[in-house]
Amino acid sequence: MSDIEVRIADWQKDNADLRRIRETVFVAEQSVPPELEWDADDTDAVHFLALESGYPVGTARLLSDGHIGRVSVLRDWRGMNVGDALMKAAIEEAERRGLDEQRLTAQVHATPFYERLGFEVISDEFLEAGLPHVEMLRKRN
Repeated sequence: MSDIEVRIADWQKDNADLRRIRETVFVAEQSVPPELEWDADDTDAVHFLALESGYPVGTARLLSDGHIGRVSVLRDWRGMNVGDALMKAAIEEAERRGLDEQRLTAQVHATPFYERLGFEVISDEFLEAGLPHVEMLRKRN
């Protein structure tokens, strides 16, 4: 496997790749209703695209309030540190923008992944799109 490159994506130019990844992961695999996956925040968010040998394999987004979300990696690339690379890029960009706290809504099964990146659970478990989630917070050291 080649090194994973993460770059800031252009919502317009990279839209087909961003949509393909998120639809595959959230809508097809996790049965998230499409109307819950796409929202008005997409147009103003900073989007990240992870590429392996130029092929888009993962995505995430950062909102202006420091909320990181829509972290998704295609099945064949899971376990290859793509999620780590996406999250590190999002955290770095948030801090570059002066956002010293980052928040996210994590699926419960993914909390250990986010905890390794410095996030702490700050809520009780709740359902979002029919899946168990928790709110998490990371503060800049």
